Amino acid sequence: MRQLRQLGLVLLGLALVGAQGCRGLTPSAWLGKGPFQREDPNQLTPRKLGIIVNQRDPLSVQIGEYYQARRDIPPENIIRVEFDPNQPVLAVSTFQTLWKTLQAQTPDRVQAYALTWAQPYRVGCMSITAAFTFGFDESFCAKGCKATAVSSYFNSPLANPADTLQIRPTMTLAATSFDAARELIERGIAADGTHPPGTAYLMNTEDQARTVRSALYPEIQAQLGSWFNMQVVDGNQLTGRLDVMFYFTGLAQVPGLDSNQYLPGAVADHLTSFGGRLTDSPQMSSLRWLEAGATGSYGTVVEPCNFPQKFPHPGVLMAHYMNGDTLIEAYWKSVLMPGQGIFIGEPLARPFIPEGDKWLETR
Repeated sequence: MRQLRQLGLVLLGLALVGAQGCRGLTPSAWLGKGPFQREDPNQLTPRKLGIIVNQRDPLSVQIGEYYQARRDIPPENIIRVEFDPNQPVLAVSTFQTLWKTLQAQTPDRVQAYALTWAQPYRVGCMSITAAFTFGFDESFCAKGCKATAVSSYFNSPLANPADTLQIRPTMTLAATSFDAARELIERGIAADGTHPPGTAYLMNTEDQARTVRSALYPEIQAQLGSWFNMQVVDGNQLTGRLDVMFYFTGLAQVPGLDSNQYLPGAVADHLTSFGGRLTDSPQMSSLRWLEAGATGSYGTVVEPCNFPQKFPHPGVLMAHYMNGDTLIEAYWKSVLMPGQGIFIGEPLARPFIPEGDKWLETR
């Protein structure tokens, strides 16, 4: 498998778009053609990941303990909180209490968090992963079709975001059963260092309101096509593919998920309004991607309108992932306005470990 030794730093010039589609959106400007360089060479390792467990949720406790053992995460990185798990939306007042506990218990070395539940998926008007990353902040919310605060971590070359940006990106090991969580964790572990020779499928669906990311596809192919096999597929359905590594589409309901084979570490998401409502969505929950075999996904928890900036940019995600970032790093760096979106999956999956990297030996 060809290894991505040099990759231009991708910088985007995305214009804000309105509710009617992508007027004013032009394909991304990809700048900085030299080798991709981190300002800090340190990698996110299990030692730097905190696990947040809800003591009142037996499944959360079971997932957290299994994950800590399988990824050899220091036991002191488990942070235990308590709240009612039988609710999709966590009250802001409850979260503020949890936030104080979190700040007091988090070891200084921790740079990112893994949550261990599918519900609640929201804190007030924010996604729960955004709230645990930034703290509760209404500037990351929007009523109606409006822009929100942007993430300083977007497309960043920086490592150690808690030290450099004072945030801890958060992803949830979302599952509604222990078997599903265990399979997700094992897929992430199996992905490490495999350099999978799969395919990135970029779907151009008939749903014009939800396929706004297709405007980005030509530039993504031009910049990354020599590094990874890509196919732009016209239509609403992708079926019978045995090599899915990336799958980006835009539909309220995605047909044929279970007919495909997703490689360990695969990323898949669908641009729609309520994919991030994991347990009670009127559309397709982003959990369906993980249940079908993907290792990571994303969805919004409140109506975002079809702003591409509120969803993962496929090119930015693939560029950082193929350059050696973990799943949580690459996914978080791909969303400019992440306040309304939830990141789900196995945070430490790292398929594209660069040659000579000692991560597999020291994780």
